[in-house]
Amino acid sequence: MLDMNLFREEADLIRADHTKRGIPHDAIERVIELDQSWRNLLHETDQLRREKNEAARGIGAAKKAGDHAAADAILAQVADLGERISAMESQTNEAMETRDRLRMSIPNLLHHDVPQGADESGNTVHAVHGEKPSFSFEPRPHNDLIEMNRWVDLKRAAKISGSRFFFLKGDLARLEFALQQYAVEFLRQREFTFVQPPVMMNRQAYEGVTDLADFETVMYGIEPDKYYMIATSEHPLTAMYMDETIPEEQMPLRMVGVSQCFRREVGSHGQSDLGIWRVHQFTKIEQIIIARPEDSWALHEELLKNCIDLWNSLGIHYEVVNICTGDMGTVAAKKYDLEAWIPAAQQYKEIVSCSNCTDYQANRLNIRYGQPGHPNQPVVHTLNSTAVATSRALVAIMEQYQLEDGRVAVPYALQPYMGGQTVLEPCEWG
Repeated sequence: MLDMNLFREEADLIRADHTKRGIPHDAIERVIELDQSWRNLLHETDQLRREKNEAARGIGAAKKAGDHAAADAILAQVADLGERISAMESQTNEAMETRDRLRMSIPNLLHHDVPQGADESGNTVHAVHGEKPSFSFEPRPHNDLIEMNRWVDLKRAAKISGSRFFFLKGDLARLEFALQQYAVEFLRQREFTFVQPPVMMNRQAYEGVTDLADFETVMYGIEPDKYYMIATSEHPLTAMYMDETIPEEQMPLRMVGVSQCFRREVGSHGQSDLGIWRVHQFTKIEQIIIARPEDSWALHEELLKNCIDLWNSLGIHYEVVNICTGDMGTVAAKKYDLEAWIPAAQQYKEIVSCSNCTDYQANRLNIRYGQPGHPNQPVVHTLNSTAVATSRALVAIMEQYQLEDGRVAVPYALQPYMGGQTVLEPCEWG
């Protein structure tokens, strides 16, 4: 969430950002009103505390003078003030909670480079990489390839788990595992530490990394324990330092996380979302950086370069897109997407999302850097980027590397992780 001082001292900056996004200012004004109410209540409560303390000092004097009636009257006054203070403290806490609950729904301030647009049609192409594949035959959609090669079993997965779950088999499963290993080693060579996070988080931590009011509909909750299955390893890895101060000499922290991810993916989707493109459970290799504010924009470009170099090494044709104001979520200040060319659908589809969230998550999580144990240390910036979401990477590879007989060539970079194998063979049973 945005620092409260921005609302007090630079509210016009937030208003201008809302105007750029095309959203009304009502919530901003309400936060300012609630903050003023909270400060007034805080002042009134402090006044009552001083009055109570002054009254309490008279009890001893009255008793010493033998004036028990006066002492009893003061005791009654102190008790009454105590009750009023308790009531005021409840009102003060409620005002602060209401203010901050609304403040958490107000989006991050956008970077000045973010293009303006009403929806995804306003996104701009930042760069194009690789050659668009050409075929001497009619390319098949990946859902045909996985069926004819018996690499994925959707029907049996649906029988035990429901739709949009899948069994991954044979050489395609081996390729998925190769992608994980390759991406982790690729990023380890760039000073990222490999971390495997928990796949469940409590509500407090989850509210630190995203707006649950907006995101909760796509998440799986665990009852009665009040946990959520993670939608991406970005969430636990960012929340890892909740309520901590990171020693400055450790900055920036670079992590590459691998985890299973769980999303409901509600709503209707097109023909190109069939197969394993849009599923409820998938594996993702994620880049996370926790940094000093002055370093974060250079590090955002570093994350993007890592993605570009990784996907170039896989020989995939894709474009880099700068996400516009109308397509930007609540948390990011700037975001790039990588979109791979899907030949059968004749369209580019998202495979990577690369975001600088500045101090938005860190304010919610109370993550600081500097000298642990010292007050008023500065807040960090948090950044995240997909490296590889393996199910979507498999789709891009199958569609771009498919052969006329329905088999799929293995990208050169992944062949060492496949025992030198150059072509994915059909699974022998189905």
